Order: sequence, then structure tokens, then C-alpha cells
Amino acid sequence: MKAERGMIKKTVFLSLLLVALPACTSNTPPANAPANAANASAPANANAATSASKSPLEGIVRASAETVEVRAGQTAEASVRLAITSGYHVNANPATERFLIPTSLEVKPEAGITVDKIVYPEPLTKKFPFAEVPLAVYEGDARITMTVHAPRDTAPGQHMLGARLRVQPCDDEKCYPPTTVETSIPVTIR
Repeated sequence: MKAERGMIKKTVFLSLLLVALPACTSNTPPANAPANAANASAPANANAATSASKSPLEGIVRASAETVEVRAGQTAEASVRLAITSGYHVNANPATERFLIPTSLEVKPEAGITVDKIVYPEPLTKKFPFAEVPLAVYEGDARITMTVHAPRDTAPGQHMLGARLRVQPCDDEKCYPPTTVETSIPVTIR
């Protein structure tokens, strides 16, 4: 009876350990995350406290846009460039599987300036150990294009369209929670 209790205690302990172990490691950044992400774990002073709340995946996907010039009452093509850190990829739009989060761009209108006809780049098709089928992904640099419309009464000068890029970063072993990358599209009205 005493040996049975000892065996039950060991089984319960091992079961709890197996459940707790993944939870203990879930807050660690991926091994190939950018170096600055690893420094966000322990704030040294009050100013560092805000950087401690950053995602360990921050900086893996960056977004930027060049200034687009358009005449009032006309349209022009603009683009948002994705720079994806080597060793990572994001799901294409559309994503290969329903459960995967596609890359998506949302642009907020400003001063009547709007965006439509968002075109996502041609994806790469790659096979990964964690997926049963090859996946459509973006790696390295990718460019999302769109049409910018400026109404006739748009004031000349510089305007900024806020843009939110939703991506799900993955490495060769697994996918991480989706994240949002903010950028702006500078629009000069002539």
C-alpha cells in the first residue's frame, strides 16, 4: 500500500511537471529572434519598464512606405514594403489554410484621401515540418500595392495615411500569435 502511494505521488508530480513545463517556457523569445527582443525581459529602470511590455517578436516584421504624389481629383499607386527578418515568414493573403492568419493591410482615410484595390504580392510556396501541405508565404522583402484616391477638394500639401499591417510570424518550426505592425503612408497632394 505504501509503495502504491509513492508511485501515485510520482505519477501526479510528473503529470504536473509536464503540464507546467510548456507554460514556463512560453514567455521566452524564439532562439533566432532579433537581439533587441531578448533585452526586453528585465527593466533596469523606470524608463525601461515600457520596453519590457514589448512582444519578443517585435521587429521581426517591419513595414514602411515611400511618399506618393497625387494631384487633387486623381489617383496614384502607393505601396507598403514588408521587411521580414531572415529565418521567419508570414502567411500570404490569402492564406493556404482557413486556420492560418493571412497578412492583411488596413489603411485609414485622411482628409478624404482613400485607398482601394489593395494587391498582395505573389507568395512563395514552401513546405514546413509543422504543416501537412506546402504553405503560401512571404519572406524577406514583400510589397503590397494599392490605389490612392484624392478628391478634387483635397488641400495641397503633406498628408499621412495611418496603416495597420496584421501578420502572423512563423519560423521553420511553428507559428506565433498574430501581431499588428503600424506604419504611415505619406501622401503629397499637388
